[in-house]
Amino acid sequence: MDAVLETDGTAGFTAWPVAEPATDNILALSGQMSPAEVGTAMAVIFSYADIPTAPISDLHHLLDRHLADAEALIAPGGLRIRDATTNAEILPGCCCSLENWREWRDVLHKQGIWLGHDPDTELEYIAGAVRLRQESGSRSLPSPTHEVEIQLDDLPALLATVHLRLQGFLSLVGRWASETTPRAADRLVTILDENFEINGPLELC
Repeated sequence: MDAVLETDGTAGFTAWPVAEPATDNILALSGQMSPAEVGTAMAVIFSYADIPTAPISDLHHLLDRHLADAEALIAPGGLRIRDATTNAEILPGCCCSLENWREWRDVLHKQGIWLGHDPDTELEYIAGAVRLRQESGSRSLPSPTHEVEIQLDDLPALLATVHLRLQGFLSLVGRWASETTPRAADRLVTILDENFEINGPLELC
């Protein structure tokens, strides 16, 4: 299980260096990312939120102006789940957002959560586990159904790993911003932490 962003919106982005997009346009967030991958993640967040990136020297003001109007940052993505044995993969659907990643805690209490649509994801609670089913590919064409089963006892450790990877990503953002836009570095880290709920305790009880 890892936190991911959809990178479709970075085509033609030139405000700072970004990485070559992956084939599936999915970027996993962690403390192991390259500076260009961090740049891609920031390009996604800024582009999706329609925050101006020029002049980059005024980025700290541009961020605050946007938040005064929009009140929050959102980013396309969420949690990706993969079964290493079967290679089945469940991806965040359309309209699923990274800022909602902590809603996965509700699965521990067998509650429903929003995982996006197109493709839709079905959750089914069975004895001691949750089963996720998702069709891949276009709705208009026959496509395989991916199915992943997570033991509920394993979910806290999986979410704790996601939490650590997001904290590693946030640390890299601080380094990246210190070089790319020093005046906005501290503010940017604080805003990402607040809006994507990265550093607070996970509280899995």
